[in-house]
Amino acid sequence: QVQLVESGGGLVQPGGSLRLSCAASGSIFAIYGMHWYRQAPGKQRELVATIGSGGYTNYADSVQGRFTISRDNAKNTMYLQMNNLRPEDTAVYYCNALIRETSRTGALQYWGQGTQVTVPS
Repeated sequence: QVQLVESGGGLVQPGGSLRLSCAASGSIFAIYGMHWYRQAPGKQRELVATIGSGGYTNYADSVQGRFTISRDNAKNTMYLQMNNLRPEDTAVYYCNALIRETSRTGALQYWGQGTQVTVPS
């Protein structure tokens, strides 16, 4: 069974940096698009960044220029380097990926359990 596990969250002062990781494990034939989402208290979950299997990236306007998404296909791992963090970046960050378990099955969406990022004001 495929699992996504995030790590790297924590408490950081404004202007600081954190690096989140999302590791996929289990039966994996291929990983397609991977994404970072976040959800702040009382708000809807929002898409933060996307990376395609070929390296294409896209960012929400609110994080453009501060966050960098990357992936290591050999390790089935995705990263989010977050610099110049602001109080409004406080949220639970979730990874999401489209994964095919075998060559004979279709791809399914998987979610991680989330990791808390807190930037005090």
